[in-house]
Amino acid sequence: MAYPQTSFIYTSLTPETLLGQRRRAVAANTLQYQLDVLKKTGRYDAFKLKWHPVYDCAPEVWPIPDHLFWDSDVAKWIEGACYFLQQECMPSIADAVDELVDMIRSAQQPDGYLNIHYTVVDPGNRFTNLKDMHELYNCGHLIEAALAHHALYDNDQLLSPICSYVDLLCETFGPGAEQTHGYPGHPEIELALLRLYERTGVQRYLSLARYFITERGSATGCDGRHYFDVEAEKRGADPNMKPAFYPEPRSLWYHQAHAPIAEQQTIEGHSVRAMYLLTSVADLVRIDQGHSDLQAATYKLWNNMVNQKMYSTGGIGAIKQWEGFGLDYFLPQGSSEGGCYSETCAAIGVMMLAQRLLQIDLEGKFTDIMELCLYNAVLTAMSTDGKKFTYVNQLASSDEDLSQRDDWFTVACCPPNMLRLLGTIGGYIWSYQSIATEKRAQIDVHLYIGSKLAFECGENTIALEQETNWPSSGDVKFKLHSNSVKVDLRLRIPGWAESWKIMPECPNAVLKKGYLSVPSDWLGQHPEFILSIPLKARILASHPLTNQSTVTVARGPVVYCVEDFDNAWVQDHFAHVQDKSSGDSFVALTVTHGASVLNTDAFEETPFLLDDGLSKGTPLPSLEFVPYYFRANRGGKGHMRVGLKRAI
Repeated sequence: MAYPQTSFIYTSLTPETLLGQRRRAVAANTLQYQLDVLKKTGRYDAFKLKWHPVYDCAPEVWPIPDHLFWDSDVAKWIEGACYFLQQECMPSIADAVDELVDMIRSAQQPDGYLNIHYTVVDPGNRFTNLKDMHELYNCGHLIEAALAHHALYDNDQLLSPICSYVDLLCETFGPGAEQTHGYPGHPEIELALLRLYERTGVQRYLSLARYFITERGSATGCDGRHYFDVEAEKRGADPNMKPAFYPEPRSLWYHQAHAPIAEQQTIEGHSVRAMYLLTSVADLVRIDQGHSDLQAATYKLWNNMVNQKMYSTGGIGAIKQWEGFGLDYFLPQGSSEGGCYSETCAAIGVMMLAQRLLQIDLEGKFTDIMELCLYNAVLTAMSTDGKKFTYVNQLASSDEDLSQRDDWFTVACCPPNMLRLLGTIGGYIWSYQSIATEKRAQIDVHLYIGSKLAFECGENTIALEQETNWPSSGDVKFKLHSNSVKVDLRLRIPGWAESWKIMPECPNAVLKKGYLSVPSDWLGQHPEFILSIPLKARILASHPLTNQSTVTVARGPVVYCVEDFDNAWVQDHFAHVQDKSSGDSFVALTVTHGASVLNTDAFEETPFLLDDGLSKGTPLPSLEFVPYYFRANRGGKGHMRVGLKRAI
């Protein structure tokens, strides 16, 4: 099963688990809360194509109007709602989905075009500024909403008009003499087109996705010049005009358009765009033969991101101005130290990319990062009640940027993205394939979450259940019901794990590239077994080239932080708490765990001291940690820090 958006329906999560609780919060609160915000802000009715006062407002970030993403805000809510409606009965949410679909259908133009801004605010200028104006990005999210709606209702009420819009795009863009030789400034439609191709089998959708991906960054692709220069001149604009998010004119790397993807050496620019683009590239490699250069480039850019540009939480993007990557090893923890952006959507994008890469190559290093992001940079982005959110996820608070969440955002991409991710999380837990004629199946277990997978292999139903309190506990009990089908399991052994064991013992289990292969003959005799992976508290040191000289507390896949709520004495955002233990000079990036509170008593000695210039060298009798995902849920002053300074 290639996509979590389709495979999640075969998994049910145990309600009492951490992820189960988050999903319950979404069903109970988040869906309705976000729907109310859509209505209050004007987004809900925007497809009625009537004028809204916000259309007269000057952009907060020039040249992008504040309302430009309303299409995608609505589309992502529809998509997320459809995922939860697959497993929950929520009449008011279903009614809203129906009404929104009707409004979208009525907003479509006779030729199939569908966009709020260029129909109401700036008619006549469609497709004149692909670089900045997000037409194709919005279309991508409409496609994904239509696919979710089609899967839920098994009708074409939304899919049909969206396909008509995509057909218009297929006519408009491409290599032909009469076509526009362009591509979107913000990738998203590429991955959506590939999913649409998988659902419909329509070849032109694959062709358009391939064109957008392979044409991107060509310096001679449009009349012998870069497309973004040509389109600017055609609309009477200066190609050297500098948007607010560019550090200098012609910062094409911001869009990952400074070179063809296959020629890019380092990961650059806006981090969400980079993740959505590479997700589509990895998917194209899987679907379409003959792209070894793109596969090699994706691996190279992934390695650069993980090894040189990723925070200990799995967050990416150090620079606020362009919401993206800085130089290698430039990873300050907060605004007072020079940066740290770590956008929620970017971390979700890392999970998406990791999941696609696992379809190409089952390797634990991809899953380790996927899990790292999930339990840290992603889960921290929503409050436990599902009503407050973060856009930026810094690792250290400051007077300028406190550790807190907000009700909503002008650019509101992150809240509905959390909705989509939690709606499909079951599809990230495992993947499977079956051969009915041979009565064989294989299940790859990526994440350890209390859940049950059930799918058909011919006339037989296969079910695999996990009973676990992961990430609080490292014990996972498996129960397999195979109904005479031979099932092989591959279980991920995390890279941070010091040891593991299976009970009863499985002498023929083989560990390869981070996955433990458990053969079908052993499973036939032991359909119930326990995998135990000890979760030990540990201290991780920052890479020396970051010049951070910090240490971070971790356990299993969860990174911890300190908050003033538990350490009421703090007055300076923990800026002067130092580690006095020696430790290693560098510990490679791995992952962590999540209990409610991890006290430093878990270590052999209290390894921290306070050095504020006044009480120099004063040992702290106690320093309490909570999972980073749990921060900003209990009040307090908003003082928080992940990496504590190492004593020199």
